Amino acid sequence: MYLPYFFFFFSLLLAASSNALVQDFCVADLSLRAGPAGYPCKKVATVTADDFAYHGLATPGNTSNIISAFVTPAFDAQFPGVNGLGVSIARLDLGVGGVIPLHTHPAASEILVVIEGTICAGLISSFDNVVYLKTLNKGDVMVFPQGLLHFQINSGKTPALAFVSFSGPNPGLQILDFALFKNDFPTELVAKTTFLDVAQIKKLKAVLGGTN
Repeated sequence: MYLPYFFFFFSLLLAASSNALVQDFCVADLSLRAGPAGYPCKKVATVTADDFAYHGLATPGNTSNIISAFVTPAFDAQFPGVNGLGVSIARLDLGVGGVIPLHTHPAASEILVVIEGTICAGLISSFDNVVYLKTLNKGDVMVFPQGLLHFQINSGKTPALAFVSFSGPNPGLQILDFALFKNDFPTELVAKTTFLDVAQIKKLKAVLGGTN
């Protein structure tokens, strides 16, 4: 009578072990092309302490751009030590009025912690499109589930700084505005699929560098 329970717990053990590391680490070999599972592993004999440290997040990003924002990533391509570990981090600088437009990370969930300033952040559920908004101040934390549309806006009167961590070595990124207006997506199809008028679409394409 206990046999079904044995197979149940045995299957759980197999599932858990399938996600476990079979070696201590897999430092990215950046000389090779990344695949769906990340970068190939560097030979252990060539791994150094430098592979497990990254110093690029101390420098403020240049927010003199159209969105008055800058993201400095420490993903597998910049920080080889996180390859295969299911974690990464980035620095977010938001100038006054700065915005990270609606976007998604298809490969990871995100946690944001505010270091300086005030940030209005929000996410949209995929099933019933409920909008969840929150004003975040220094020390506040917010989570953004994997794949959901979300955004951040500097809603204060001073520059804002945040650090964001991800549940993957490369979370991926798709910015909604860029997907619609910063490429050669035909204007008539954008109009048909978004209900925006053609004049507005052409205006946005001109601003973001889109064509067609």
